[in-house]
Amino acid sequence: MPRNKLCNNFDEAVADIRDGAVIMVGGFGVAGDTPQNLILALRNHGARNLTIITNSAGTGGKLAAKWWGMPYFADPNLLAENRQVKKLICSISFPDTAFEKAILAGEVGVEWVPQGTLAERIRAGGFGIGGFYTPTGVGTLVEEGKEKRIINGKEYLLELPLRGDYALIKAYKADKYGNLVYRGNTRSFNAVMAPAAKVTIAEVDEIVEVGELEAEAIDTPEVFVHRVVKVAKEKP
Repeated sequence: MPRNKLCNNFDEAVADIRDGAVIMVGGFGVAGDTPQNLILALRNHGARNLTIITNSAGTGGKLAAKWWGMPYFADPNLLAENRQVKKLICSISFPDTAFEKAILAGEVGVEWVPQGTLAERIRAGGFGIGGFYTPTGVGTLVEEGKEKRIINGKEYLLELPLRGDYALIKAYKADKYGNLVYRGNTRSFNAVMAPAAKVTIAEVDEIVEVGELEAEAIDTPEVFVHRVVKVAKEKP
């Protein structure tokens, strides 16, 4: 793996994403922690039949403008609008969005995963854990098709790990080797997805020289990061 992992631009960073790839998209689902520029680049790249793994499918531009007063917000709904998605694995999907319409029309398959279970399945995928048992979802549609087991008199479901071909994540700061530091809610789902993909691409606000980051401050070490792209000051 090359030590200097900087990409010249976002289009270059996603250029090798193929049709049918499994893409993890980091963040909790709001503007500050979502890799908006990487999502835009993937939309422009046009890879199709994608499986998207994300906490929130996103509010879409209209709801972002209505709820948060934002003139622009790029989230995974852009990929649904462009008919690039065949399956969505997520915890949250909002009404009146491209994903909701595509799901209801049968154009996109969906797997609903409780939020904590989603995080743990991704963590399991990143660290070679073969699965885990959880009581979350017992007696609901979540349990359909899953192995059940009684442990200490309580029902549990077997949940399997999730991995991606690519992870598109957002961090606050990186060095040229790809060590990452998060700030505020950018840590949510971005940090746990970084080890869980074959290729992890980080969108960052600032890039510093190697050695400038305090070792104790590094949240995601370089071994889990393959490409880094700096956000331009202008809006996407």
